[in-house]
Amino acid sequence: MCTLEKRGNIFFLTLTGAGDKDDDEHRLGLPVISSLLSSLADVASQSTRGSVLITTARGKFFSNGFDLAWAQSAGPSSAHHRLGQMVVAFKPVVAALLSLPMPTIAALPGHAAAAGLLLALSHDYVTMRGDRGVLYMSEVDLGLPLPDYFAAAFRAKIGSNSARRNILLRGMKVRGEEAVRMGIVESAHESAEAAVEAAVQMAEKLGERKWKGDVYAEIRMSLYPELCAVLGLAKVVPSAKL
Repeated sequence: MCTLEKRGNIFFLTLTGAGDKDDDEHRLGLPVISSLLSSLADVASQSTRGSVLITTARGKFFSNGFDLAWAQSAGPSSAHHRLGQMVVAFKPVVAALLSLPMPTIAALPGHAAAAGLLLALSHDYVTMRGDRGVLYMSEVDLGLPLPDYFAAAFRAKIGSNSARRNILLRGMKVRGEEAVRMGIVESAHESAEAAVEAAVQMAEKLGERKWKGDVYAEIRMSLYPELCAVLGLAKVVPSAKL
């Protein structure tokens, strides 16, 4: 699950788990996805000029992707259906982040894989732990097709063709410094705490600009027209005030 806390102008959305031994992987099952959507709606409703969102997680994972164990527990005949449910349910989370009326930063305390990596990339900026965390798209290794909005997001968010190829077609596990060189993350740090602190410092600087939230969101969405079309995000032109 997740928690939402506001400190000054900064919202902290934290994936917390639910206490089981696997929960530190922050698998994106239906309850967690619902919790994320609810929290993002709360953030949007409380947005003011200067607001910034930081999304992070407890433990050694940011998120290890969809809850495949839950899908597989239904048996071979129903596992695909359950996976499809998560794919459909997660799409509005990506849309909510793309349309959120404020800057967004993902601070990764550790591994971000599959849908967990997409969750990170759906933010404007990413900081990560460089000594242990990896970025990894496991679909090619698991034999799972890439949903259309996943593919659109990777085309939008990772500019290098070779980087996309290595991540999606080779299943490359990308560590912090390499992720910086590939242009995927802003910075890599020596600890989870340092990654979060870097995100806070960035958020404070961004918040000082006190941008108009609806204008910020419209400009963001205009950068990724293909992704927004796949997500079903309609173009909204905010009123100009000079």
